[in-house]
Amino acid sequence: MGDVLAGFHAAWEFDSDSVLIRFERGLRTPKLFQALGERRIPLEAIAGVTLTPGKRGTVVLRAEPRPGADPLMEAADGQLKEGCDPYRLVLPAERETLAEYYADELRAQLTQQGPAERFLVAAPEVPRAFKAYDAKASFDGRAVSFRWFWTGASSAKWKAGDQTFPVADLSGVEWRSPEVFEGHLRLVRRAESSVTPVDQDPASVVFGLGYGPVHESLPFAAAVLAAVRRSSGGPAAISANPGRRAPGDVAERIRHLGELHEAGLVTDEEFSAKKAELLAEL
Repeated sequence: MGDVLAGFHAAWEFDSDSVLIRFERGLRTPKLFQALGERRIPLEAIAGVTLTPGKRGTVVLRAEPRPGADPLMEAADGQLKEGCDPYRLVLPAERETLAEYYADELRAQLTQQGPAERFLVAAPEVPRAFKAYDAKASFDGRAVSFRWFWTGASSAKWKAGDQTFPVADLSGVEWRSPEVFEGHLRLVRRAESSVTPVDQDPASVVFGLGYGPVHESLPFAAAVLAAVRRSSGGPAAISANPGRRAPGDVAERIRHLGELHEAGLVTDEEFSAKKAELLAEL
């Protein structure tokens, strides 16, 4: 095809075997898009294409990635806000006919369905690093390192000392968006038999206000996930569901939640819902 379709914050260039998505740079462009720069999406990584009405006189062209095809979307695990979805192209409504043409052209070339057996979209490049609330996380392609901050790390992490985890020792990554309560990045180790609370786990870093932002921590998680899969030669775990918490840990988290509530950082509804969620983990 070779044509270019430009929308808000991005432009799609259509090739015979892929779509090259180039993201704009600017104050209004989501930081995740700016961090990604551009991404080439092979047609075999796309399961379908949709065109739907958008907000305020726009239409939205979206490529549906196949499950397991893109390490970024696998790490995100459905947590990205709609406006930060890198597979959406928002266009003025008057370009709907043109968008429909390209949607039909793309659909005609799609031949793959169902989960992909391997990552088909390139992972964000390494080295990568970001600051969490309790540590600086870095990844050089071979190992992940956590360097604790004495102002944020728990006593358990501080006593354990700085950590380095070779990719070969990992089975997956758990990323929880910093835009929700208890956001974090946890490395899932092959020999791990139980799940420790993230603020006590030396294989985890905790996010917070201004720490571990999506545009830094998600590409980091995706790069680690892709490296783990290459190392293992098979699917890498996306997340590990937390087990039951110790009563003392639950009490401590409820106390912290109460402090946030009193400070006005958590609403009454959020406080009640999260408290019930914590109590259910006993």
